[in-house]
Amino acid sequence: MIHEIDEALRGLLTPAVAGDLAFDAPTRDWAARRNAPTLNAYLYDIREDVARRERGAQAERDVHGVVTRRRQPPRWFRLSYLVTAWTSRPEDEHRLLSGALALLLPHEVLPAEAVPESVRRISTALPISVAVPPAESRSLADIWSALGGELKPSLDVVITTPFPVAPVYDVAPPVTEAEIVVRGADGVPGDARPRIVRRAAAPGTASGARDGSGA
Repeated sequence: MIHEIDEALRGLLTPAVAGDLAFDAPTRDWAARRNAPTLNAYLYDIREDVARRERGAQAERDVHGVVTRRRQPPRWFRLSYLVTAWTSRPEDEHRLLSGALALLLPHEVLPAEAVPESVRRISTALPISVAVPPAESRSLADIWSALGGELKPSLDVVITTPFPVAPVYDVAPPVTEAEIVVRGADGVPGDARPRIVRRAAAPGTASGARDGSGA
């Protein structure tokens, strides 16, 4: 799933740079090897969006509306990218970042064509935020210190995506016929032998349901 979001972000940012687009950790050694203008989107944080967590199983239905499987609801995760520009001149880096910002700002969610195929059955609205101040528990300065580099201008890009949860449970086929056992009333001679009456079950009747009186 994460690599698919990488590719979705790549599709959005590619028009902003005539050089390279990378997803590497921007360490000192990596920066020293750059020999072309580069826009880098480093995935530095993955956190569950607990406000979106749901409880209980969800039903999957076929084209006729019949429940065929049940699964646990998906969990949503916030993927945070540190987007930076790398050239030999600060002015060119600012130009790259400006181009990236211009491409990202029009989108509150990923464009429909950029949403990975694997999550479209769950949701086609994947929120994206750009340059929103990070949570208090995170500091971009700390990230740069961990990378061993110097602080650079950057864009904090966060994409929230669902992640399917296993297992998936198959359900029994729906009931298509019900069975009713009819007994004679007390005190009626010769009518005590049970009789079986079959009729079509109502649409949507749960599998294994039995309708009867005294059976």
